[in-house]
Amino acid sequence: MVSKFKQISLVSMGVLIGAALTLNYSAIAEREPEPLPLEDLRAFSEIFGKIKSDYVEPVEDKKLITEAINGMLSGLDPHSAYLDNDAFKELQVGTQGEFGGLGIEVGMEDGFVKVVAPIEDTPAFKAGVKSGDLVIKLDDTPVKGMTLNDAVKRMRGKPGTDIILTIIRKGESKPLTLTITRAVIKIKSVKYKLAEPGFGYVRITQFQERSGENLVEALKDLGEQNKGALKGLVLDLRNDPGGLLNTAVSVSGAFLKPGDLVVYTDGRIEDAKMRLTNARENYLRPGEADYLKNLPAWAKTVPLVVLVNGGSASASEIVAGALQDHKRALIVGTQSFGKGSVQTILPLNNGTAIKLTTARYFTPNGRSIQAKGITPDITVEEATVSSSDKAPKLEVHEADLERHLSNGNEEDATKSPHAPKDLKSKDDSAKGGKGKPALEPGEIVSKSDYQFSQALILLKGLNLLQGHKE
Repeated sequence: MVSKFKQISLVSMGVLIGAALTLNYSAIAEREPEPLPLEDLRAFSEIFGKIKSDYVEPVEDKKLITEAINGMLSGLDPHSAYLDNDAFKELQVGTQGEFGGLGIEVGMEDGFVKVVAPIEDTPAFKAGVKSGDLVIKLDDTPVKGMTLNDAVKRMRGKPGTDIILTIIRKGESKPLTLTITRAVIKIKSVKYKLAEPGFGYVRITQFQERSGENLVEALKDLGEQNKGALKGLVLDLRNDPGGLLNTAVSVSGAFLKPGDLVVYTDGRIEDAKMRLTNARENYLRPGEADYLKNLPAWAKTVPLVVLVNGGSASASEIVAGALQDHKRALIVGTQSFGKGSVQTILPLNNGTAIKLTTARYFTPNGRSIQAKGITPDITVEEATVSSSDKAPKLEVHEADLERHLSNGNEEDATKSPHAPKDLKSKDDSAKGGKGKPALEPGEIVSKSDYQFSQALILLKGLNLLQGHKE
């Protein structure tokens, strides 16, 4: 796995405003290039010449070439893209969990910026940006016609400066205008609390460089607070867009037996074919101390419920899929996003790079998550406002994106090794909003969070607590 840390592989599902997508490194072997399509290149050259000579205004060569590259990559799938110098630098910084911007996970749909999820405790989250929002204007500039990278650049900026987002939201009769002040975004990727005596709660908001190490610290502290082994643990991966592949391996490895397969990838080239067990070389850089050795012993056997929803993607789905296939955890919530492809960052000689989809990933049992997602063992819908609210529930999935990559399996890959059951949600009319209830200051999970409360009930059930004495 040493060589695999010299290539940049992404398992995030969108683009973080003001942030780089998370990455990990692996070597790229030199390959014999395939023959170029000469007739098509002649046509390209002819079109290039016509634009240079006949377009209404002069156009620089660099602009034409850059836009051609952008179009070539964005036409493949929603996750392949061209990264200019600034975007490439931002990407390399983003794994550290600190960046400047608004704090929104976004994609592109019908030429507009589509919000996948706002990041908690960021300017966008506090301003009321919601999953499913379509951004149609940035200040006075229409988004239509911009590339995703162009839109992201406009949303980035100096902390303390304002930007006006014009948003279309389902259920609203007219566009909304939100003024958001940019800030330095610092994301704490692992949050936790002792929900009640014997039962812990851990949420991973994004798979960053130190998330695996922070998870170990969280579990140790929970054990100390409880003055002994926990009787049950809720691992919350809702609205976690993904991140570092090796961190997903370490988080899975915290709960699996030594040597268990976490994920494997398959693509056209040899570098894209990997089998990643929870062995230390698959989540640590050379010379790093193995922080998983500091895990409390009960972490390997504690009854475990993993919460997922439509905002759980990529690295989140890798963890949920591994724990589900090994029957180590009960997966609860709603169908996950379905981003089961791996993007590789290929640096170019001029300081730019391309982000190219190079592989699909598969759970230990061979399930492709691409455009399908993880099917919960027990479906628990998020609480809604009331039965009289007719506005449709918004949930964006990979399969909803234009030009999304196909699943790659002939068989139905959504089949779970467990038979899904269904728990319907209750109305939550007192909260005045859809989805998870708003958090009070200092809270990391609301007491009125229906999915979380159901997870606790399940943990207390005899089926999950067999072998654990109260």
